[in-house]
Amino acid sequence: MTALFGPSGNSQSFYNEGHKSTTEAPEWLKKKGLDAFEYSFGRGVRIRESTAREIGGAFAKEGITLSVHAPYYINLASTEEDKKKNTIRYFTESVTAAHWMGATRVIFHPGAVGSEDRDTAYGRALEFFNEIIHEVKSLGYDEVHLCPETLGKINQLGTVEEVLKLCSLDRNIIPAIDFGHLHARTVGGIRTKDDYKKILDMMEDSLGDDRASRFHIHFSHIEYTKQGEKKHHDLKDEGFGPDFEPLAELMVKRNLEPTIICESPSMMAEDAKTMKEIYLKIKNGL
Repeated sequence: MTALFGPSGNSQSFYNEGHKSTTEAPEWLKKKGLDAFEYSFGRGVRIRESTAREIGGAFAKEGITLSVHAPYYINLASTEEDKKKNTIRYFTESVTAAHWMGATRVIFHPGAVGSEDRDTAYGRALEFFNEIIHEVKSLGYDEVHLCPETLGKINQLGTVEEVLKLCSLDRNIIPAIDFGHLHARTVGGIRTKDDYKKILDMMEDSLGDDRASRFHIHFSHIEYTKQGEKKHHDLKDEGFGPDFEPLAELMVKRNLEPTIICESPSMMAEDAKTMKEIYLKIKNGL
């Protein structure tokens, strides 16, 4: 086994080369040496079963691992009943579509604190997420894992600790660690290998199983303000972090096998390939 790398959706270069359909993406990615892809339902799950199965079949044929991103509208801390009903629907629709596509991970944003104190909002989020887990389990698609993501703005739910506590509710929940988001919400707090080590140690201590080695990663350079995330950047953009190499060194040293999805705004596939090359160079001792 090894770490897997790929983009969050189709890169601009995919379209520049004349491609139009996501069913063409798996062969394109394989030729670039990539092995993962994240399909976004960020604006809502609008896909027919036949289309989902066609897309999934194309990725399976080329051996590209699929994950999906649930709608951005999810907020586990919401107090409004209609929004809570919609949130449950977003989860069940995302998991069902993932099942059709052969995707095994559904990444989602936990939500926002709002005007309340953080502990109150998060306590309600934990309680509601427990309900959602039971609702999702009733679908019977046990191969699909829910993956709460660390978020980049300080007023959002999504610190490492908060994500890991969500994961503690069920072994089928896998953390999605967005290191760019964490760098932003800590106002540039990921600068050294030791900064990465602390996060990986927290995961290992909290989870105590293979989720700490086969977790999900989002990675890109990021611009931030004192409130956290402002804008994602390509790896070539100078003056932004975090640096991927220290993380790659720890991945090799600890035999970690995460799926790493690149979220660079215009060069997702290219930057994913760059990260894979850095990782393989370290792994092969070059």
